[in-house]
Amino acid sequence: MKEVLRYKNCFVCGEKNIGGLQAKFFYDGEKAFTDVLATDNFEGYHEIFHGGVIASLLDEVMIKALLAENIFAVTAELTIKYKLPVRIGTKLKFTGKLINQKGGKLFFTEGELIDVNGTLYASASAKYIKANDTLKAQIMKSID
Repeated sequence: MKEVLRYKNCFVCGEKNIGGLQAKFFYDGEKAFTDVLATDNFEGYHEIFHGGVIASLLDEVMIKALLAENIFAVTAELTIKYKLPVRIGTKLKFTGKLINQKGGKLFFTEGELIDVNGTLYASASAKYIKANDTLKAQIMKSID
């Protein structure tokens, strides 16, 4: 298991972003994952974790699965299916994995959000496009 690359100012994973989630992502050789506590700092409706924050975490965990394999890409399409509202105080686990690729440039991923009991709160799928050399150089400036 290894920690996945991150950018210190990223809203999701940046350790220096005091207004962000500061989530740490790991990779077990098959999937990326992170554990997050739903706090009221990211509340949407009263006592409910914001759906946009959930979307950000799902996007991030899926792209971390690519980064862990040294694939530098950007999000082209993201689909989220919300199953249940997440209550503030819930301990969450986000996972993401690469499921397919096409032509070495288009990558298909899946992600999910569960709690410690295995209850499914949201699932996601996404398409990522491999970064060209110019964009990869820009991304590399972001990596700690």
